[in-house]
Amino acid sequence: MAGSGALLRQCPLLLPQNREGTAYEGFLTAQGRDFHIRILLPMDFQLKNARVECSWHLKKILHGYRHILKQRLHSCPDLVSFMVELKTVLEIALKNTQDLHIPRPPEYYSCLVRDLEILGWNKVTFVDTGLSTVKLKAEDSCGRQHLITLKLNAKYPTEPPDCLVDFPVQFAVSWMPQNSLIDIYNQFLAALESLKEFWDAMDEIDGKTWVLEPENPTRSATTRRIAIGNNVSVNVEVDPQHPTMLPECYFLGADHVVNPLRIKLNNNMHLWDPEISLLQNLKDLLEIDFPSRAVLEKSDFAKDCGICYAYRLEGATPDQVCNDPRCGQPFHQACLYEWLQGLPSSRQSFNVIFGECPYCNKVRT
Repeated sequence: MAGSGALLRQCPLLLPQNREGTAYEGFLTAQGRDFHIRILLPMDFQLKNARVECSWHLKKILHGYRHILKQRLHSCPDLVSFMVELKTVLEIALKNTQDLHIPRPPEYYSCLVRDLEILGWNKVTFVDTGLSTVKLKAEDSCGRQHLITLKLNAKYPTEPPDCLVDFPVQFAVSWMPQNSLIDIYNQFLAALESLKEFWDAMDEIDGKTWVLEPENPTRSATTRRIAIGNNVSVNVEVDPQHPTMLPECYFLGADHVVNPLRIKLNNNMHLWDPEISLLQNLKDLLEIDFPSRAVLEKSDFAKDCGICYAYRLEGATPDQVCNDPRCGQPFHQACLYEWLQGLPSSRQSFNVIFGECPYCNKVRT
């Protein structure tokens, strides 16, 4: 997790509620107003499984932005980054809420309708009754469908609309008072093409391997947890701006299976070839073939947690495995942590807890 000092600077009124740093409560400040909020993190600090609780008033303001906030929970690397994104979205939401009460001049409507007619109504998927929110669709050169949501304020076209997109990087619009929706749409198309190689790489992974997490990846998601077999998987973090470069790889599984893979990756790193696909590079470096949905059943590698007997727990799959080769039982990190905490014989050193496997009694962490 990012340091508490950085979080304190961004949100001075949001304070930790426990020593583990998994619960925060306080206030989020935007436009001089304070909003009550509570954030609960799982023991593995994975933001995608975090719970955000807020006052009914804040919930009402953010109602139309739940989808984008869910995406940000999946893509932000730490709590500080997410809080920065949340504050930005809240600022936009507050501004748009205020704009609803500002009478819009006739020129606003005539200008917007003219822009939409020039752009083409076939590109429009949604317009709200107040003509303040517009959703446009576009297709990239590979046939992938994309949406951009435009929140227009009463000063349009003097001021640009706020743009919400499902991108792994920030979409910044270049705008001048004489610009129109066509200029934004063209910038949107250019941004789609700049991310083509990234989405090509992720689509190949999604199509040719068994992705354990995320279950339904968004276009902004930069990580994939790929099944290898024998309760072993690799979590791959791809840089959207450099998708042909070696990604960050984190192996999950028993040490006796994972260690040889780490050694192969380190020894073969120099063989990485940016001219071939990311997936093929991973196969070559690890000297393996990833199982695909076409040749394997889920039961061949996706075993239920040995404690809660479920495969998914609040969206998370088992990512901890007993290191004894004769056991190899997988667990959810949260289940295992709770189990070990309840053992009288377990001991804790800093953030690491030591105890016995529920199945084979081997000491594990």
